[in-house]
Formats: sequence, structure tokens, C-alpha cells
Amino acid sequence: MTDIMTHTETDTVTPNDGIILGPNQYGKAEVRVVKVTRDGDRHSIEDLNVTSQLRGDFRAAHLDGDNGHVVATDTQKNTVFCFAREGIGSPEAFLLRLSDHFTGEFDWVEGGRWLAESYAWDRILVDGEEHDHSFVRSGQETRTAVVVAEGAERHIIAGLKGLTVLKTTQSGFVGFPRDRYTSLKETTDRILATDVSARWRYAPDAGSRDLDFNAIYADVKRILLEEFTRRYSAALQATLFDMGRAVLTAHPEIAEIRFSMPNKHHFVVDLESYGLDNPNEVFFASDRSYGLIEAAVTREGQAEVASAWEAVSSFC
Repeated sequence: MTDIMTHTETDTVTPNDGIILGPNQYGKAEVRVVKVTRDGDRHSIEDLNVTSQLRGDFRAAHLDGDNGHVVATDTQKNTVFCFAREGIGSPEAFLLRLSDHFTGEFDWVEGGRWLAESYAWDRILVDGEEHDHSFVRSGQETRTAVVVAEGAERHIIAGLKGLTVLKTTQSGFVGFPRDRYTSLKETTDRILATDVSARWRYAPDAGSRDLDFNAIYADVKRILLEEFTRRYSAALQATLFDMGRAVLTAHPEIAEIRFSMPNKHHFVVDLESYGLDNPNEVFFASDRSYGLIEAAVTREGQAEVASAWEAVSSFC
């Protein structure tokens, strides 16, 4: 979340030399904001890492050194803090509020992108009871959100990354082509492990501003975990598609979902030289190299929205 200058602006010709200003944007990256809501003795916490980037008429700043249209990145940072004072709610809703503010407050800001990572906290248990104001970071995954503004249009992309999953059986890999460089043996019983990164784009006609983003996020995560587990995996590609299909089937408000999933290889260790057998019980977990599976699961006949995905690199 550290890109600062990469997107959209009408080309402008500088005098005499024919050199033009291409796509551009700017903003404040990685604003860490923590919001504590105090309801008497009972507190709750919201923790975001927010990036704000504006697109619009910034020609004069680049070509003439005229900052008349440059909303200071410090102002963007302060806006994040001030908006947090009113509450965050969900990362998607918070980013929508920021996008509406900057495109509405400054006529020359035609759009932009706003990104957030959301860090979850669980209440610490004391004598079996949830504590009112002490928390421990929840470490399963990091929630992500992106809002891309193009005039009055909003593209909302939710997601998660770092959701590490593993199953010890019910996975195999057979039937792949072989040539003189192939050494991998076929197997019908292996460990399947991956770090799931997924992003899903909400359909623009789904009444996105009225959606319960927190509830949908929780349900998408549930579906991803269940579908990873539910059936035999002939390949990580097949499991990926099953996961995406299940999300789209359950949630018509989601237009498409994209995945980036490394195959975290676990190799059976040969213990014969030590006089021991190894019936698929002892493995070497290799961190690299690894297979990397990436794909989009979408709806037939649906138009692509390339500008929405330009806010994120690769698939996720």
C-alpha cells in the first residue's frame, strides 16, 4: 500500500518539446488510525491502515510548480483522523465516505483510490470472561478494502490476505504432462497448503452503499474455508474455482472474485537411511520455490471493469 504516483490524468503537452504529462495521482500512504469507542466501561477498537490518493486536474503542479490544486497530503492524513472520530463501521464504508468528501469538496478532484488494511482484535479472556478494555491481535488474516472513484461512480473491492490453510489429506496431483525435465511424482494423497489472498468486487447496481460489508466479509471468509475443506482436491486450481463459485452463488451482490494462492509445498522426508519408514507423517515444509496459482472467477457475459482493478497489483 505504498504506491504514490501512478494513475489517471488527461495528457498535457508542455511547451515546445512535445513531452507530455501522463497518468498521475498523489496522496498520503499508510495512515495508521486506531479508533476506540468507549461505551461506559465497555470499549471496542477499530484499527486501519489507510491510503488516500487523488486523481484530477493537477497539470499546473507538474508543469508550472503551481500548487493551487494540490490538496496537501498532510490534509488527507488529517481528514482520515477526523473522519475516524465519527466512527469507522467497516473499511468499505469508511473509504466511501473519504471518496465522497474529496471529490465533493474540491471541484478539480475527479476521482481517486482509497485503500485500507483492517487489523482485527479479540478481547482477552480473564477467568473465562471477555475483558471490557483489553485486547489481543487476531492473527488469521488481514482484511483489505479498496474504493475507486471515477466521477460519481464508485467501485468497491473487498478482500483478505494471509489466510493460511492446510489439509493433511484429500488432495492429489496426477495426469500432468511429462517431459525429460519432469521429476515430480504423481500422488493421490498429499498435504495441500496455501496462503489465500482474495479480492471481490461488488456489482455497481447492487445497492453497495446499503450493504452490510462486515456481515458479507464474515460469510465470504466462512465460505472460502468450507470450500477449501469440503471435497477432494485434484489440483489447487480446481479448489480455487470451487471456492470462487461458492462465493458468487451465495452472494449475487458480488460481481467477481480474484485469487492469488501459492502452493506451499510439503515434501515427504526419506527416512529409509535411518531405518525408519515414513507413511506420509514427516514432511519438509519448503518456503520457496513455490507454485503460484492466480485466477478470476466471474459471471458469464459480465463486462470487465479494468479501471477498478488497476487499483490493485496483479490479481490481489
